[in-house]
Amino acid sequence: METSGSMELAENALARATQVFIKRQPEIHLFAARFKEQHGDVPGARAAYQLVHTGISPGLLEAIIKHANMEHRLGNLEDAYSLYEQAIAIEKGKEQSQALPLLFAQYSRFVFLVSGNVDKAREILVQGVESAQLSKPLLEAMIHLESIQSHPKQIEYLDSLVDKFTVPNSDNPSVASIDEREELSSIFLEFVDLFGDVQSIKKADYRHAKVFLNHRSVADSKKRHADDYLVSDRTKLAKSLISTSAPSVMGAYPSTQNQWAAGYGVQPQAWPQASQTQPQQWNPGYAQQAAYGSYGTSYTHPQAPTSVPQSASYGTYPPTYPAQQAYAQPAVAAALTPGQQPTAAAPAYYPSYY
Repeated sequence: METSGSMELAENALARATQVFIKRQPEIHLFAARFKEQHGDVPGARAAYQLVHTGISPGLLEAIIKHANMEHRLGNLEDAYSLYEQAIAIEKGKEQSQALPLLFAQYSRFVFLVSGNVDKAREILVQGVESAQLSKPLLEAMIHLESIQSHPKQIEYLDSLVDKFTVPNSDNPSVASIDEREELSSIFLEFVDLFGDVQSIKKADYRHAKVFLNHRSVADSKKRHADDYLVSDRTKLAKSLISTSAPSVMGAYPSTQNQWAAGYGVQPQAWPQASQTQPQQWNPGYAQQAAYGSYGTSYTHPQAPTSVPQSASYGTYPPTYPAQQAYAQPAVAAALTPGQQPTAAAPAYYPSYY
């Protein structure tokens, strides 16, 4: 509707969506805020963001970031800072807030990117370490900030935080998984190998090997055991398939032969009948063909044989077919001279073959 120029229809549809149909979905309000900002309605965009902060989804990190970025685009940098500070204050009042470390990390990153103030960005992260529970995003943000700034690196301070996070105890429990702790330790190892001295590298490497090498070997052992188990299962399955499928194939092949044999077994009952009838119909013809061959070699002026009445043909064609003896001697026709006229033989009866 917007592309076709119907702005009024687009605004009405967006109003119905945000007020009636999906008014509890934060995504539609974020879309409405961006839509209003693009069309110059900055107060309407602020109202949409504020509705998400206070009513729809308080503490939603995406809404805070987008609202602060809008204020930064409008030139209101202090208002953007206040948005992060208000959200952090709200999250501090919650017990075991999962969004608080992310807010500190994002606020520090925002300050460093828009103002370049390294000291303020570091101060925000230190405040986050003191106020929130240690987490991988917060410590990773601190390591990243120390790696990109030109001031002297706080390697000892970071090492103490990493040790506290990766080696939990009864006094300092950690809710992070062992995979997260191992990943953060690896990130710190890379950092200290690039900016630290020999002693700091040795200390970090020893801690990493002590805490995670045993876990890695156990995990690899479990993985190998699982792989061996899967391979064993596949081997057993393949063997079982071979053992079960081979007899069935061999058993099916003879049965197939039996089926073909059974299928053809019905036909021999019909073929002998055809073989018995076939000589009775064709033997006279074959004899006649032999006689015709002899006639062709003996007569230079063939003469048409005298026709015999049809009734005689029927009369000389008894059921026992004695006329086969007369046609079985083609040599008599070969002995005739050209002057002699052969005796006309009764034509063979061909029912429907010619």
